[in-house]
Amino acid sequence: MNAIIPYILPVLFALVIVALLPLVAGYIVLVERKVMADMQVRLGPMRVGPHGLLQPIADAVKLLLKEDIIPESADKLVFWGAPLISVTAAMLALAALPIGPFFQIADLNIGLLYILGVSSLGIFGIVLGGWASNSHYSLMGALRSAAQLVSYETSAGMAVVGALLLAGTLSTRGIVEAQADTGWWFIFVAPVGFFIYLVASIAETNRAPFDMPEAESELVAGYMTEYSGFRWALYFLAEYTNMVVVASIATTLFLGGWMRPFANTRAFNFLDYLPPLLMLWVAGYCFRRTPKQPVPVQKMFMAAVGLLCIVVALVLIMPMAVPRDSFLASSKPGIHGAFWFLFKVGAYIYVFMWLRFTFPRYRFDQLMRLGWQFLVPLSIVNVMMIGVALALHRQLGWPNWVTFPLGILLTLIAGGYLLAMGEKHEQIRVGDDENAEVDAREETPVNV
Repeated sequence: MNAIIPYILPVLFALVIVALLPLVAGYIVLVERKVMADMQVRLGPMRVGPHGLLQPIADAVKLLLKEDIIPESADKLVFWGAPLISVTAAMLALAALPIGPFFQIADLNIGLLYILGVSSLGIFGIVLGGWASNSHYSLMGALRSAAQLVSYETSAGMAVVGALLLAGTLSTRGIVEAQADTGWWFIFVAPVGFFIYLVASIAETNRAPFDMPEAESELVAGYMTEYSGFRWALYFLAEYTNMVVVASIATTLFLGGWMRPFANTRAFNFLDYLPPLLMLWVAGYCFRRTPKQPVPVQKMFMAAVGLLCIVVALVLIMPMAVPRDSFLASSKPGIHGAFWFLFKVGAYIYVFMWLRFTFPRYRFDQLMRLGWQFLVPLSIVNVMMIGVALALHRQLGWPNWVTFPLGILLTLIAGGYLLAMGEKHEQIRVGDDENAEVDAREETPVNV
């Protein structure tokens, strides 16, 4: 039996991810709509279930029942399979991500390389979907997506290289353990790398303000223009799954993975009680709102959510309430580690939403200029400075508190220089455009 367990657990973990991920993606959409409504002083979805909590279920049923239309001149086989490529690649990338010290489908020694390679295959679903639709709008959106992914995959890869230099391994579990051994998260020694990866991940997932492939004001819906019903939902699922993937990579590389803040500092052990207290606070909020629901079914549902939060709080607190040599106590790293990992992923996705509702959409030329003229050079400088800091520490014995701040300072100076050069080039370009417009006006004959 013990020999079979290592083969059974990965299958169970995979089934859990495949079964829960569509539901999680649906509720990420609901949270996004609620956050957008709050920023715009609205209520957001409120009619389906208490506070709109059943809206994702209603949306899924609606998409299942909608008519599935395939254009007459489309390549039907490719049109049918393109969304499957995108969603499959996004889900496969989760296989090597450690959602806690025990919850991981495959602990590969090249896990990060596998994740980056498999997640990059999702672009084939977008390009093939745009081409198979036989639509100018769809094809233009697909080509934009390919150019955007290539541009920002370069800078994201260089940001990842900086974290790999610090960890010394491609194993995702090894990267988290390296942060545990050093006692600090990599975001504190490579903040510029984290910033580069954040911006590049927004562009890679086609999120606003970098959602050029599906710019509604220009391309209707981009590569998804001709899709409807559940095939459109698969593209939507792939986008939000990719958001979870890039957030999980950022959490693993820069935010300590499943470790709580200050995991090696005994003075901050009180943070272990934060997860159950947070769940109890949510349960109390649900019970306080239960009598205010207008329909008995909604009251029952809100009370059920409160009870579920209490159960989760008990699961989180039980490993700390039993003797240390018991089985429940040994499960504490896995349970609390999964909570902290998912909490960090949720915070990273919230930043995605925050930026979407804050900044206007970039033009496509601005997007390409930001990627190639700023992020790529800055990411190269960032990798070089991290390498110099490590060399000074390991070869010459300089302390970390000197080498890494020095590398960060030099990287920021390089970033300021790149910004200044970009502004100078933009001013020259605008001046040339204005001169060309004046010349055109002077050369235009006037009809008397």
